Amino acid sequence: IAMAATRNVMRAVRVFEFGGPEVLKLQSDVLIPSPKENQVLIKVHACGVNPVETYIRSGTYARKPALPYTPGTDVAGVIERVGEHVTAFKKGDRVFTLDTVSGGYADYAVAAANRVFPLSDKLDFRQGAAVGIPYFTAYRALFQKGRAKAGESVLVHGASGGVGIATCQIARACGLKVLGTAGTEEGMNMVLRNGAHQVFNHREANYIDKIKEYTGMEGVDIIIEMLSNINLATDLQLLACAGRVMVVGCRGSIEINPRDTMSKESSIIGVSLFLATEEERRECAAAVLDGIEAGWLKPAVGSEYPLEKVAQAHQDIIDCGGARGKMVLLL
Repeated sequence: IAMAATRNVMRAVRVFEFGGPEVLKLQSDVLIPSPKENQVLIKVHACGVNPVETYIRSGTYARKPALPYTPGTDVAGVIERVGEHVTAFKKGDRVFTLDTVSGGYADYAVAAANRVFPLSDKLDFRQGAAVGIPYFTAYRALFQKGRAKAGESVLVHGASGGVGIATCQIARACGLKVLGTAGTEEGMNMVLRNGAHQVFNHREANYIDKIKEYTGMEGVDIIIEMLSNINLATDLQLLACAGRVMVVGCRGSIEINPRDTMSKESSIIGVSLFLATEEERRECAAAVLDGIEAGWLKPAVGSEYPLEKVAQAHQDIIDCGGARGKMVLLL
């Protein structure tokens, strides 16, 4: 009888108040959610951890979920149940998501069927959890917002993290000249293995000069910026004429001189995947699924944590010295 009574509950991380990593509470008696129409229930095998989830948890982000909530968007797993009107998936299908309704840091998650995609046998669940936000964001930053074209050059600042690796792979496959920065030897090697033509150590005092030397008089056409509160002012010095800085990540404010944009007619463009239209998401999905099929899209998984260590994961994604691939929770 006890077994029957507990079968409809699961483990899930719950946040009851905004704050530091310690507000992430793992509970083992959370009701398994039910998929409504046009939704699916996924048995979660892995869930990606994104920096934005730490900003939301701390209460400093523009979008605040209603409390309590379960974090997590990038889930990979197996369809457990489908809601009404869902024809694209059936029980047992391997899938990955771009978003969840109920939160991904849990044994089961509900997601809207149009935010769920088939997971190729070429990728395991850990890699599946590293596809959603990083690759869709990278594609959006490069092409939908950055208007990148084959033959142009792109500098990926912080190229060894999830979005950075995704950007290097996509840009290389699409014919761009790819430069990257990372902060460790290991990170730099990883960037080169994943499509960059050249990599620079952003911990070296003179690395900006080295980039200028490498690009000569031309400068770079596009900069994909993960830490704009540190790098934006210098980014403007590195751009070519009509160059653009794509702001993908930011942890605070920075002072810049707007005149630096006038001398090259350069642009600073913010990127938010949350604002993508349904049509734009479909375009991202098509590019990503094609890349998986073609074999050049291979997510690099970094640190792995059990669900019990979720607070540590949130601590490490902000404080660790040098990212190496996408951080994932394993369930």
